[in-house]
Amino acid sequence: MAEILTGAQFKQQMREGKPKMGLFLNSHSPTVAEQLAHSGYDWLLVDMQHGPMGYEKLSAMLAAIALGGAKSMVRVAGYNDRAGIQQALDLGADGVLVPYINTAEEARQAVSCTRYPMAGTRSVYFPQRSMNKAGLLGYAGAANDNVIVALQVETAACIDNMAEIAAVPGVDMLFLGQNDLCMSMGLYVKYEFPHMYTSPELLAATNTLIAEAAKNKVILGIFLFGTSRVREFLEKGFTFLSVGNDLHHILTQAGAYVKDMEEIAAGKWKRQPSALI
Repeated sequence: MAEILTGAQFKQQMREGKPKMGLFLNSHSPTVAEQLAHSGYDWLLVDMQHGPMGYEKLSAMLAAIALGGAKSMVRVAGYNDRAGIQQALDLGADGVLVPYINTAEEARQAVSCTRYPMAGTRSVYFPQRSMNKAGLLGYAGAANDNVIVALQVETAACIDNMAEIAAVPGVDMLFLGQNDLCMSMGLYVKYEFPHMYTSPELLAATNTLIAEAAKNKVILGIFLFGTSRVREFLEKGFTFLSVGNDLHHILTQAGAYVKDMEEIAAGKWKRQPSALI
């Protein structure tokens, strides 16, 4: 069985250049979460920003992920989602991804919600699943070092304030969301899809992110659909990479089977019309 890393060890390996590959979970399914936790990914992220799961379902999904040994993350609603951050960490998540960060003050508030006093404002309570392995003192005493705090870089304002945001103590990772960043920068209007993703404007913004992260020894993360650009971003220094989400995996694999069946049927069967596949 593979060694189970602490959060601090997991982060240190990424800072040293060892990549960690993972996947977002948008279906509210503990069964899917458990299966994917056994698939070889380093981490799985339960997406409560865009997924339909509530706290009870989140609890079951985090327990399922833990069974497979993957690290667990939760995307919460925002820097002011104190309840969501508290629930994610108490239920055993190894870290949180906080979307829509625009300023250093918002970054500080997000970090504060993940840190026990005196370093932050996270509330202490016992017992919780997060404390099952090490107990109250064992967990709480190391949590400020082990919890993974990732902030999403997805607005033009975030890029403008990147020097200050990247320097906020407690920020472990800056996670590039290219889709929203392109929207925020007006690139979907300026470029025909998919050329906004290789535009000079997005490249300049990405280079600003990379430079400021390097100054502060902050981990770089990114969301990609598929594997075609993984090598490119590994070479840029990104070590926390998503290659889509569970629903995307279902669609792409289903689409591959449907295509095969069309070819095998040789005109006798055609797929149902769909804009997704």
